[in-house]
Amino acid sequence: MERKINSFLQRWKKDNARKPLLIYGTKQIGKTYSVLEFGRSSYKNVVYFNSENYNELIKVFKTENTTDKIIFKLSLLSGEEIKKEGTLIVIDNVNNNDIVKGIKKFGLENSDYHIIMITSLKANLTRFKGEELQFKQMFALDFEEYLMAKDNVQLIDFIKDSYRTNKPMPFHSVALDLYNEYVITGGMPEVVKASLEGADLLTLKAIQSKIRDTYYKDFYRMKNLIDTPRSVEVMNSAVYQLQKENRKFQYGLMGTGSRAKEYESSINFLSINNFLYKVHKVSDIKSPLTSCKDKDSFKLYFNDTGILFNSLNISRMRFLTDQKYKNLIYENAVAITLSQQNMNVFYYQSEGKSGLSFVIQNKTGGIVPIELVNKDLSKSKSLGIFMRKYTVLEAIRVTEENFNSKKNIKYIPIYATFCLGM
Repeated sequence: MERKINSFLQRWKKDNARKPLLIYGTKQIGKTYSVLEFGRSSYKNVVYFNSENYNELIKVFKTENTTDKIIFKLSLLSGEEIKKEGTLIVIDNVNNNDIVKGIKKFGLENSDYHIIMITSLKANLTRFKGEELQFKQMFALDFEEYLMAKDNVQLIDFIKDSYRTNKPMPFHSVALDLYNEYVITGGMPEVVKASLEGADLLTLKAIQSKIRDTYYKDFYRMKNLIDTPRSVEVMNSAVYQLQKENRKFQYGLMGTGSRAKEYESSINFLSINNFLYKVHKVSDIKSPLTSCKDKDSFKLYFNDTGILFNSLNISRMRFLTDQKYKNLIYENAVAITLSQQNMNVFYYQSEGKSGLSFVIQNKTGGIVPIELVNKDLSKSKSLGIFMRKYTVLEAIRVTEENFNSKKNIKYIPIYATFCLGM
């Protein structure tokens, strides 16, 4: 499958100021596969090391103090000659400081060796930061990549053109059907591949369950970093709490007597490493939005709608016909899209009942409210009240209808939310 990271890797390879690259992102999103495919297509040979529990590899970086000696030892370990420019060195599952310190020597020397490290924990960036490295975050397939996998690239251009011009998209119903298919499937490459090969929903759910269980197993392996049982509790509770009318995460629903301080470290770990996306409340609006954040009020969204769909244990027909579940999964999908575009994402709740699904600050510093319209409910007045109160000149309504524009409100179909970062 074609991934957006491929074009980034090609630019990295050609960059004269290239440094060793650290790719980070949760497990099962295709990091290793994408890097190895890039290596096979762009280099004469690829030398791959899985650093997990590989004591000999760790010893090389711990004991050798020059890049020449490191390359010599890596050649011995791999049984292959490592050449400048012609070889891609890939070190997977990097969690060891000695390995990173050794690789930084190549960045410090502006070495001609091409090196990519891979890690699953975003929290590692704090330990591994430095000007000697480059960093790139990777996610599961977004809707654009899903359309690429479905060989519907031209549809992407139609959607982007309608977003720019605000004119109806000629293949609206086709795009909406594909988007519904996408949020049920999710963006995990293994699930998408199975779907493309014609797997039924039960098979897809089995794969999604396996991925979720992989997360839980990793929590137990990382027990020195987090309170594992509570992290699993949070993941399980998030499914229930998103089904509430008020999706705010409530510690009291974790169990009798549960308190914030008991779960705070687990929630922070899960959100920092993108197992869950944490969206805080704002009840006032001023720039920057971060100054209005209520640190004690937040919602937790899943990092993949397919895993959420699986966890809800509903049928495809239930999703398509029950507006409650459709709105829940759509809202989670928008939270993923906005968060992955490096936006500061919040939800708005006034002291009264007025509320909005999301509020973001765009690249020019403008405040943009985003309302998800539920067609089973009467037309919400919250967006209009918000715009008048805070003199907001730009707003977004996300619907299942085609593109439109009314009174400074841009109406966009749910499948076009990836365009918000354009």
